[in-house]
Amino acid sequence: MSNTMAGCAAVLIDEHPMWLSTVEHVLSDHDVNVVATGSSCRAAVALLEDLHPDLLVAEILTTADDGAGLTLISTVKERLPETRIVVFSMLEDPQHIQAALAARADAYVLKTAHPDDLVAAIRQAFRHSIFFAGPEPSEPGRQPAATRPTAVPDEAARLTPRELEILRLVAEGHSNAELARLLWVTEQTVKFHLSNIYRKLEVSNRTEASRWAQLRGILSTDIDALPAAG
Repeated sequence: MSNTMAGCAAVLIDEHPMWLSTVEHVLSDHDVNVVATGSSCRAAVALLEDLHPDLLVAEILTTADDGAGLTLISTVKERLPETRIVVFSMLEDPQHIQAALAARADAYVLKTAHPDDLVAAIRQAFRHSIFFAGPEPSEPGRQPAATRPTAVPDEAARLTPRELEILRLVAEGHSNAELARLLWVTEQTVKFHLSNIYRKLEVSNRTEASRWAQLRGILSTDIDALPAAG
């Protein structure tokens, strides 16, 4: 699988220098060229129009910027429609998330996410999909991620979109190593998600989790022959 991020030019916007440094380091490890950083959404538009980056990773809707982040997203989408925008924020209020996605951000990732999940979200943004990493806000009717199915039983609402995706792949018989390759994350991240799935569903292993999903109509796959490895 090719690295869709390799060689792309990125601009990072965050009012906190440490987060700028952290994200730059993560992206550099994946061959992304960070061409500029900034601390204010209000001053970012001119910088972006000058550099025409492939990617913008920005914290928005902070106290300091107020609503400037939404204006930044809308303006960039109008003037630089090819630039992918990933919001990397500490705000997990559903209203903030909805506002960012409505402004046409390509992805919204919480700062509590694992670095691998940030990278996965960026890759998916380049594939015209949305990935939400971090705790899932429980607002009825909201569809923040392309990985969320069109209809999910109420009991499954406790799972995040990424956890639902992993549950389906597990039920198809994929190993942890295969999941890691498919989702562009480490095996440790897969194990972390599986642990959360088991805990939320009150099951002990992947077979029980898959059976749980099948009985609730989440899967159409016959899982009787799946191994009981945890």
